[in-house]
Amino acid sequence: MLVTYLEASRDLCETDSILFGAALAVCRIIGAKLPMAGRATQQGSAIPAWRKRIEDRIAKARALIGRLISFRSGNIRPRVVRTVRMAFAGTNISLSQPDITQKLTERIDDLKQKIAAWGEADSTI
Repeated sequence: MLVTYLEASRDLCETDSILFGAALAVCRIIGAKLPMAGRATQQGSAIPAWRKRIEDRIAKARALIGRLISFRSGNIRPRVVRTVRMAFAGTNISLSQPDITQKLTERIDDLKQKIAAWGEADSTI
C-alpha cells in the first residue's frame, strides 16, 4: 500500500509526510513511544529558518556593539580586547592608534546601520 502512495507523491515534502505517517502507524501498531521533541507538531508554528538566521545575526551584532562600547569606555579585560581585535581583523587598525575612539564609533555606527537594514529586511518579507 505504501508503494502506491509514494509513486503518486509529487514532491519531497509530500513524500516526507507519507513516510512519517507510515512510521507513525507502525509505531502505534507495535506500541512504541514516540518522542515529539525532534519534530514540529504544526508546520505553521515553527519560525522560518531565514528569520532565525536574521535574528541570530542581529543578536551577534548587538553583542559586538556592547563589547565595543565597553572597550571605548575603558574596559580592557582580555575577552573584551580579544573581541575588539576580531572586530577590526583584516584592517590596518591597531588598538594603540591615537584615533581608535573614532574608529570604534564608526564601527559601532556601521553595525547599527546593518542591524536596522536586517530588521527592515525581516519585516518586509
